[in-house]
Amino acid sequence: MMSLDLQLCVCKMGSVATVTLGSRVILQLSDSWRCLTPSHLSLSLSFSFPKMFIVSLSSSVNSLDCSASELILVEDEATDTEDNEEEDLGVMEDQRSVILHLISQLKLGMDLTRVVLPTFILEKRSLLEMYANFMAHPDLFLSIAAGATPEERIICFVEYYLTAFHEGRKGAVAKKPYNPIIGETFHCSWDVPKDKVKPFRTSGASAVSKDPTKESGQDQSACYKLRFVAEQVSHHPPVSCFYCECKEKKMCVNAHVWTKSKFMGMSIGVSMVGEGVLYLLEHEEEYVFTLPSAYARSILTIPWVELGGKVNINCARTGYSATVTFHTKPFYGGKVHRVTAEVKHNPTNTIVCKAQGEWNGTLEFTYSNGETKVIDTSKLPVTKKKIRPIAKQGPLESRHLWQHVTNSLKEGNIDAATEHKHHLEERQRAEERQRAALTTLWKPKYFAKEGDGWQYLNPLWKSL
Repeated sequence: MMSLDLQLCVCKMGSVATVTLGSRVILQLSDSWRCLTPSHLSLSLSFSFPKMFIVSLSSSVNSLDCSASELILVEDEATDTEDNEEEDLGVMEDQRSVILHLISQLKLGMDLTRVVLPTFILEKRSLLEMYANFMAHPDLFLSIAAGATPEERIICFVEYYLTAFHEGRKGAVAKKPYNPIIGETFHCSWDVPKDKVKPFRTSGASAVSKDPTKESGQDQSACYKLRFVAEQVSHHPPVSCFYCECKEKKMCVNAHVWTKSKFMGMSIGVSMVGEGVLYLLEHEEEYVFTLPSAYARSILTIPWVELGGKVNINCARTGYSATVTFHTKPFYGGKVHRVTAEVKHNPTNTIVCKAQGEWNGTLEFTYSNGETKVIDTSKLPVTKKKIRPIAKQGPLESRHLWQHVTNSLKEGNIDAATEHKHHLEERQRAEERQRAALTTLWKPKYFAKEGDGWQYLNPLWKSL
């Protein structure tokens, strides 16, 4: 069926691909595994085949140094030790003059997508990794599927959603993650102890559990595996996609986000245009959700992050919906980081849950039966993601791609960081000019355009 040469490639043909050597069948692959090399296979009669997640063939038209495939081996992953808090330093005097000069060239409402911002405001991670950090409480995410009724499940989703944003920020000072390069990807996973995934409950003064990162020697068979992949599928406009799944819980989420930034005087506003869909396959439910806008305030002194806007969560099958409002601080008085939410059963026009509090602080939930629950986001245990070391990452994976910028920032060498960043950006522009000259469109690895959105190529429902 296929020939083996110096580079053994297995391409998806239908739902299952079979590799043969002469008349002997040596391997069968589901449609999730798309490319292997001889270094990953032993072709003897007693070869062993390691566990994998996502594999991809690079395209000849996508020449941004992506000849190496991204082979995701579970045994290569280790608990992340690099994802640390950012230093909470305000704007230094010499940096303030740079920002003032930049501001003098901007107009209110101006689109900042093509504006080169100073390197010293950068956070030491890619935007793609920031999206992964929204899954820092995977036990709450997996608990959504444990709800016994549609009402319980959407309430669990709202509880997870409201607790997802605080860990997405690293430090109190607003910094900008790296703009992903087109074709850039980020892979990680989480091992979630099964006893931490609780069914829906309303009673209890505070939702705080034991820190799973302190449970050394955790039996992997006693854990759910949650996997994540993100990819930058477009540069202009800048569109990121991410997909996350747990096979055992038969749930996955697919999202695409177009980040639109604009200048607002002493603030920078970022609209996250797009939507995500949570699929609960066992219940045949789909929850469509949007994301709030983000604002970097006080950019001349100590920048801080504020979320704002109204978010909708809808499940057409069950008739339940939720509205989440992130309130921006009024000019005079008022609280910062305030959020309110309301869950409604639309056929009966019944409000089944209300929530209020701070998205990075304490949240109080009130249910239709009169019971309440308080969640303190600062006390929620954070499950560290697992990621492969840079040496085993592909050239377009985020940490491999940005490693020199990150190392220079850690050393405080802003000039070197700027130089490395400029090199990446110039390489991207050169590739764009090359594709334009050849009238060739960029073809993403893991996602495909569908209507106004993007869909992961091998979603969970194709393999169940």
